[in-house]
Amino acid sequence: MQQSNNNTTTKLSTLVEPTLEEARILIEKAFAHRRTLIVIGNCRVDYVGRANSKLELGERILIIKADGSLLVHRPTGYEPVNWQPAGSVFHSQIDNEEDILKVYAVRQKPKESVKVQFTKIYTVTSIMLLDVGDFILNASEEDMHRAILFRPELIEEGFKPISWEKKVKPGFVDVYGMDSVGRLVVVEVKRKMANEEAVHQLARYIEAIKLKADRPIRGILVAPGLGKGVQSLLVSMGLEFKELCPKKCAKILKKSGPTSKLESFF
Repeated sequence: MQQSNNNTTTKLSTLVEPTLEEARILIEKAFAHRRTLIVIGNCRVDYVGRANSKLELGERILIIKADGSLLVHRPTGYEPVNWQPAGSVFHSQIDNEEDILKVYAVRQKPKESVKVQFTKIYTVTSIMLLDVGDFILNASEEDMHRAILFRPELIEEGFKPISWEKKVKPGFVDVYGMDSVGRLVVVEVKRKMANEEAVHQLARYIEAIKLKADRPIRGILVAPGLGKGVQSLLVSMGLEFKELCPKKCAKILKKSGPTSKLESFF
């Protein structure tokens, strides 16, 4: 056995090729101090609960987190082959007759359990992890559309959306609406820095709508930024620009709670 910082007061404790008893001692210490535990070895897994399952012997990774969640991973693939949500209670024991280390995870509501039986352990790691950072996912273009529908003032005060993905001859208008004085507004949204083609795309939509519209039409290009020469092209074509980044849209959607389908806004 090789070991590194095998002490409950240290942040990290690792055993390499331990005996089953050595592994059990570190595992129990991790349970007692609510540490994240990673065990790599040869094991079989049994689940009893909402359904029953059995996973035959194989080399796998067991992860138990401080919140009481459990995952069993195969050597390939990103999804766990077995898992149990937070709130589990754990204990371990050695079956001397079979020479197996058994790790149990039990939940009461709903009542379910996972039993992981190790015949061989390659490494055990117990670590105290701290993570208080926010997870920020940048929005897609559709998410940006949704954020604009939630908060029309992102375009400007008084803007009122009428429809989204409006079909016109050259394609689909991202957001179609009306400003505070009754002018129609065509909004083209880009998730990344807008180029000259985005300006021409917006102009084509406006020309198609002009054929049927009975009032003035404005065109607004929405994007995190503009590429070289795009601002002057917008000005020359009488179009406007509104800076809006996907990250801001993602924060708006997060604060707004579960998002509805876009159809529900109309």
